[in-house]
This record gives sequence, C-alpha cells and structure tokens, in this order.
Amino acid sequence: MTAMTVPDRRRRRREETIQEILAIAAELMAADGVAALSLSDVARRLGIQPPSLFKYFPSKLALYDALFAEAAQRVLAAFRSAAGDAEPGLPALRAGFEGMARFVLANQVFGQLLFWRPVPGFTPTAEAFRPAQDFVAAVRAGLRAAADRGHLHSDAAGDEGHALLSVLVAGAMTQQLANEPGADFDTGRFTRLLPQLIDMFAAAYPPPKERRS
Repeated sequence: MTAMTVPDRRRRRREETIQEILAIAAELMAADGVAALSLSDVARRLGIQPPSLFKYFPSKLALYDALFAEAAQRVLAAFRSAAGDAEPGLPALRAGFEGMARFVLANQVFGQLLFWRPVPGFTPTAEAFRPAQDFVAAVRAGLRAAADRGHLHSDAAGDEGHALLSVLVAGAMTQQLANEPGADFDTGRFTRLLPQLIDMFAAAYPPPKERRS
C-alpha cells in the first residue's frame, strides 16, 4: 500500500476540520438560533483564534452556504434512502417524505435553513443549491413513476401538482417545528398526518379509470 503523501494528509485534515466546524455551527444554531451564529463562538469551540477560521470560511455567509449544502445533501439522501426501500410509485413517495421528515425533526436547524429564511441577506450559491434541485428532481421522478404505475394522474407530475405536494409537506413540517419541536414523527400532531396528506394529494389527482386496478 502506498503511503499517504503530505498533500493528501493535509487535504484530509482540512476536510475533517471543515466537518468539525459544520458540526459545531449546527450545535450553536440549535442552542442560540440559526441567525445568531457567531464565527467567534465557532472558533472558540474549535480551540482556535477567530482569524484562523477564515482559512476555512472567508465569511459567515460562506459558512451558512456550506451548512445549506450539507443540509440539502443529507435531506436528499434521507429521501432517496427511504424511497428506495419501498415499492416504486406512491408508496415510495410516502416513504421518501417520511424519511425526509424524520431527518428534519432530528436536525431542525438544517430544516430551518433549508425551508425557511432565518438568515437576513443569505442566499445559497448555485453550487450549494444544487442538492436542493436534485431533491426536487427526485420528487418529480417519484411523481412520474406513480403516474406511470397508475397510482396518480399524469397531471400530478406537472408544475401545479408538484407545487401542491410541496405545500402539503412543507406545511406539515412548518407546523410541527413551530408548535411541537420536541415531538417525534409518529406522535407529532402534524407529522403523523403526513401519510393522510399524501392520500389527500392522491385523491386530488386520481388515475384515469381505465388504469385503476
């Protein structure tokens, strides 16, 4: 086995430090609020002087950008993992959104950063926003699969159908985080209604009669 070169070790150490910074930032946001994140507090927790943090993130907005990208990637992974374990079509959509919702409840600052606008002046860069676009594409693919299998009308996979489904899911998550942030998915007053909301969505886009089983 070839020994790891000095540049490789430095690259790995830098990546490990970045991940540690993101974890510390998430903990501080959970304690103090997403918009109250302080680079000085992050540096203090990391055990370095604040100017040293700029080697990794040149500004607080750059740190928020990395946090947004991390959140979007992990939400996408949670959705895909849960959907991949279910029957394709509507069952996969239900499972995918449940997986996403469980992740958000366990990582609420990520949910706030993704789905709300808690940081004045922050807009994610195109690179950080790409996993969020991939999530939208995964949902749209799920809607098309449900339509192809006769679970939904093809209109459900259009812009209006996707928007309606987004409103239903995001509304349930927003209500849950705002009113019962300490509840879990199964007992939460709003998240436990998510399967019913998806059934309501399906009822709004019934498949053509000839395709019903």
